[in-house]
Amino acid sequence: MGGLCPLKFVLFVSLASVLVPGAWGWSKEGHIMTCRIAQSLLEPDAAHAVENLLPQHVNGDLSALCVWPDQVRHWYRYRWTSPLHFIDTPDDACTYEFSRDCHDTHGKKNMCIVGAIRNFTSQLLHYREGSSDRRHNMTEALLFLSHFMGDVHQPMHVGFTSDEGGNTIELRWFRHKSNLHHVWDREIILTALADYYDKDTELLLQDIVANFTDGVWHDDVSSWKDCDNLMKCPNKYATESINMACKWGYKGVTPGETLADDYFNSRMPIVMKRIAQGGIRLAMFLNRIFSDSDEEFAAAT
Repeated sequence: MGGLCPLKFVLFVSLASVLVPGAWGWSKEGHIMTCRIAQSLLEPDAAHAVENLLPQHVNGDLSALCVWPDQVRHWYRYRWTSPLHFIDTPDDACTYEFSRDCHDTHGKKNMCIVGAIRNFTSQLLHYREGSSDRRHNMTEALLFLSHFMGDVHQPMHVGFTSDEGGNTIELRWFRHKSNLHHVWDREIILTALADYYDKDTELLLQDIVANFTDGVWHDDVSSWKDCDNLMKCPNKYATESINMACKWGYKGVTPGETLADDYFNSRMPIVMKRIAQGGIRLAMFLNRIFSDSDEEFAAAT
């Protein structure tokens, strides 16, 4: 490619621990990159709080535990968190409404990704009250918020109800069996790593970061971070995802078909951009949650 970075080339051309496949948000690679981006953008107060909340064995690395909510979602103690990883919307409506869509299969309200982000944001806002008599497990709240900020940016995690966000749409990804949800969770990322990055996630992460620091997304970053109220902004992120699921996820896909180069080349930039947006917005949330200013605390509680 003559020295032109693969991700930037695709962007230019296109836009001129193991669980059951499909149960993840982003793949472990996607969640790790989201959290790596976020941690690199933390201000001193937030960086200190995050390091203080993380267990010693991860040596201050948030990304080491960003997949943890996926690993425990089927454990008895955490089974209640399983509905928090997604939002089911009416088939073909291509819209999201909190009051209509944020509930579990039994109709319990607030049990979806957006409800989870709100809940764990509210919990973390109590961090500055001190360590005595805490009402919440702040470490778990940090890990859940970090994970769900990734999930809400995966378009197929805000998908149609009848196909479970593409999980029941079986197809082939190049030469092997998969489903539409898993294509977005992991297949696109793994194919990009294999084709362009010698399976080195660090190299892919460098390209994503380059694209928002001084590349094609640079002028969009301020709008990505625009948020007047931390409790309301996740609704915007979910709306973005269902719009992308309709425009880029479901569109043109027939169950049983083989998805290959055309689908990969046109969707890869979307996946990478959503990882970048998730990381930047997670950093924005953590910076405001752990800021010394009382302004956000008053607004969000």
